Amino acid sequence: MDCFGKHYDMTTASTPIQIISRALKDIGALEAGETPTADAAQDAFEMLNDIVGQWSNENMMVYYTSEIIFPVVSNQIQYTIGPTGQIGATITGSIAGTVLTVTALSSGAICVGQKLSGTGIAPGTIIVDFVTGAGGNVNVLGTYTVSIPQTVASTSIRAYYERPLSISSAFVRVSTTANGVPIYGGGLDYPVAVLGIDEYQMIGLKSLNGPWPKAIYYQPAEQLATIFVWPNPAQGELHLFTSTSFSEYVSLYDAINLPQGYNMALRWCLAERLMPMYGKNSQAQIAMIGGFAAQAKATIKRTNMLPAPVARYPDALLMGKAKDAAFIMDGGFR
Repeated sequence: MDCFGKHYDMTTASTPIQIISRALKDIGALEAGETPTADAAQDAFEMLNDIVGQWSNENMMVYYTSEIIFPVVSNQIQYTIGPTGQIGATITGSIAGTVLTVTALSSGAICVGQKLSGTGIAPGTIIVDFVTGAGGNVNVLGTYTVSIPQTVASTSIRAYYERPLSISSAFVRVSTTANGVPIYGGGLDYPVAVLGIDEYQMIGLKSLNGPWPKAIYYQPAEQLATIFVWPNPAQGELHLFTSTSFSEYVSLYDAINLPQGYNMALRWCLAERLMPMYGKNSQAQIAMIGGFAAQAKATIKRTNMLPAPVARYPDALLMGKAKDAAFIMDGGFR
């Protein structure tokens, strides 16, 4: 199974050391043609990763909405997500350069933004684009683009999700049948409510049996998060939508694959943060660098801004609501 989200072409690649060098020249810490010392580069690199981490918490800086897909297990009401979590994919594949070729999918779904782990795979390797592997459950076995060039022979690979900061929306896909055989990846989709902790606590019977999930509660922790589903499902394929977290860079020479405009924003925001470290206190320079940083971020946010959402009300406030096909499973007694 594949998953899709809001996605842009990532055509402006550079490296952290290039961004760092430009930022240091912008504040006058380097002259033209000079390169930063190892210590200066490392200090700026750590600051760059801090900026990237902060941007993950700014919704309008995030350019991609990840779709997390996983089939629920009958009579299981909680799942973990993160580097060692239950939600992810197990595949068989090889990597040549930046091309991942998937030859088998044992479990889960493949998604842009997933990190890869396995024998010989470089730390920090991320799936950054669909190639022939795209197609919405049609051409799952195929090729994908990864972030770090490398050579890996065919092996078992774990594709996992970083712990999401939050879940914004969800739906469940209920399988249909052909000659009595379930067809997953196709069927009927129903919205799933995303509950807050107070709403989830008000559910009296959290193990109540049902045909498929009607609501989820997301409980984040430091490394792993837990997703609780309600009611206790018999079947279903959950699709969760979350703003993608920016990944920290592993080395000074990683490829920065971001949409147009992000390199400039990184450069000026980094310059703004480095000025105090280098004792720059010229008010004119501070104002100029700060203005360039603010303008670069504002331009990106205008591009990423979503339309105003349609007003919706929690199910608990509605006297009547549209019925779904669950009555087929429970006889209408709910």
